[in-house]
Amino acid sequence: MKLYSTKSRGHYTSLREAVLRGLPPDNGLYMPAEIPALPSDILDNLPAFSFTEIAMAVSRTLLQNAIPEADLRQIVEEAVNFPAPVVRLDEQKYVLELFHGPSLAFKDFGARFMAQLMSYFNRGESRELVILVATSGDTGGAVAAGFYQTPGTRVVILYPSGKVSALQEKQLTTLGHNITALEIDGTFDDCQAMVKQAFLDPELTEAIRLTSANSINISRLIPQAFYYFEAYKQLPAGSDVVFCVPSGNFGNLTAGLLAQRMGLPVKHFVAATNANDVVPEYLKTGSFNPRPSQRTLSNAMDVGNPSNFARMQDLYQAMEQRSTWNNMRANISGYRFTDEETKAAMREVYERYGYVIDPHGAVGYLALQSNQQENPGTTGVILETAHPAKFLPDVEAVLDQNVEVPQRLAELSGLEKEAVFMDADFGVFKSWLQDNLS
Repeated sequence: MKLYSTKSRGHYTSLREAVLRGLPPDNGLYMPAEIPALPSDILDNLPAFSFTEIAMAVSRTLLQNAIPEADLRQIVEEAVNFPAPVVRLDEQKYVLELFHGPSLAFKDFGARFMAQLMSYFNRGESRELVILVATSGDTGGAVAAGFYQTPGTRVVILYPSGKVSALQEKQLTTLGHNITALEIDGTFDDCQAMVKQAFLDPELTEAIRLTSANSINISRLIPQAFYYFEAYKQLPAGSDVVFCVPSGNFGNLTAGLLAQRMGLPVKHFVAATNANDVVPEYLKTGSFNPRPSQRTLSNAMDVGNPSNFARMQDLYQAMEQRSTWNNMRANISGYRFTDEETKAAMREVYERYGYVIDPHGAVGYLALQSNQQENPGTTGVILETAHPAKFLPDVEAVLDQNVEVPQRLAELSGLEKEAVFMDADFGVFKSWLQDNLS
């Protein structure tokens, strides 16, 4: 498997280098040089295969012998050992539940696969591998769980102070061992900018073996394609399928685009956002205008400058005839909703279907509803990206109902938070890394 940077298409690198480096030296993002189609005997018979078998087939096809078959199978089986069930709301609306992993969020798929892949590539190295990750909510908990006590690794998680839910914060600040949390006095965009700057700092990269666990790392993105195939196989045969993706940094939607390029017959994608709507705005106007993120009820989507937009542009530049903008908006529709609309949707889903949906899924519900009004007759799948109990006070207040808390979350409430409070200043962050990790 060869990969290139979105800023340097003519220069290729190996999967190992892309995974361990995380970010190319030119500050682009790694992309596969080739996106081959899944073999037709698998695509045409998806219901005959287990989730693990599908994940293995997608990995084998995309990675193209970069990892020996036996090692790849071990990586996949360790990473994908929990389900991704599709729940029917009505004839046209379904929910893909992606919260059945260790941290109860969709990012478990990517984090666990990435941890296994990095551990594989890190064999025989004498120096510790330091994983830097910025989180707006669920990434941190998933990465912490995925890398916890993984030999030869150290994880440093940056999160915006006061802008993640209490249970999300506990997930990334209570493990200890090889996991360290930095509570940043700023926004997610500040956290992400500090991480990116660290990778571009020659002094740091010389002294510390740095890599990323955000969706800027290609190893996080690849396994997120698995569950699009898994969802499709659970739907009624012959459906015109639309995937609706609650979106923040847009890695999840980009993974869906990869699945489509590999042959999954997706009719359309819907990008659902809260007030942080730079991508829906781009799809309407052709103008991409990053801006400081706004705090909302659906906090994991509070991203004002989504990194993976560069990958989306790259995918559509590769298409013929029309402009990147026209290519993209032909395949993706974008919608944005307010917190008040989100709360109303949470109540509507509960009252109409008896289903408890979290704020991010509720934004997805609204976006799918809008898209199906404009395009009737499609079968829509909302990606429910996190368990509603992770946002317990908000969900219970909106629904005026008690929400059952899974045991693994309930156990966190009694644990003590351990985090290093830090200004949103790269100089301070760099000094901390040098003092503690070099």
